[in-house]
Amino acid sequence: MVTVDAHHHLWTAPEQYPWLADAAMSPIRRPFTVAQLQAQLRANGTDRSVLVEGARCDDAESGDLLRWAAEAPQIAGVVLWAELSDPVLAAGLTRQLRRPGGDRVVGVRAQVQAHPDPDHLDRPDVRRGLRAVAAAGLAFDLVVRADQLASAARAAAAVPQLRFVLDHLGKPPVRAGAAGLARWRGPFAALAEQPNVTAKVSGLVTEADWTTWRAGDLRPFVREALDRFGPDRLMFGSDWPVCLLAGSYGRVRRAVLEALGPLSPAASAAILGGTATRVYRLRV
Repeated sequence: MVTVDAHHHLWTAPEQYPWLADAAMSPIRRPFTVAQLQAQLRANGTDRSVLVEGARCDDAESGDLLRWAAEAPQIAGVVLWAELSDPVLAAGLTRQLRRPGGDRVVGVRAQVQAHPDPDHLDRPDVRRGLRAVAAAGLAFDLVVRADQLASAARAAAAVPQLRFVLDHLGKPPVRAGAAGLARWRGPFAALAEQPNVTAKVSGLVTEADWTTWRAGDLRPFVREALDRFGPDRLMFGSDWPVCLLAGSYGRVRRAVLEALGPLSPAASAAILGGTATRVYRLRV
């Protein structure tokens, strides 16, 4: 079984990422390199990974990501940033795929979560961008807030030819416990009904209380995801190094496995590598 970490980041110039200037981000406001990533992957028995854009939102970061992927055979795929409303997005995607290292590009991501409108994905220009991503043969990573899940479900239904990958289970309000689960469950279920959507069990520890969380806090959300998507539509992602705000790579991985509960060998193989390999079309 090839194991895949379907979601992590790298940056060497934290000052280029405005969100890292927040005081709460100080523990991760430092460089994270290819060598550090490789050490984490080895220590946790992970064979391959997917490197995801880090909300720098510029073309220069895309060049950095592709260069780092070229340095690390473990990085099997790269998800670049794209602005969906860009009227020349299709040409931009073609250019990205043709640049050195473009064969590692498996998807794109837009910072939908940064838009205050919960219905951002309903905009005609955004829908046009989603169709351009599909035409380029790429997956689209959905990084959305919980209140944007309904719009995401409508977008997935409207663009059935596109492979949508939901990051961080739609950022459920884990800190709120049962009340948070109740608010999130309905729109999450509606998105799961769309057959062209898969989801990453990732980023949950930073939606929980950073200092007091336990695997049990994650379990209701993880089990709901398993029930709604099934193992063949779920993939594990560490969200390293962002996860370090709340726990180490190893602790996060162990907590997710504990929250999932006993799995068959086939289900475990899917969540820990098979789903990501298939959906992102990784060469492993």
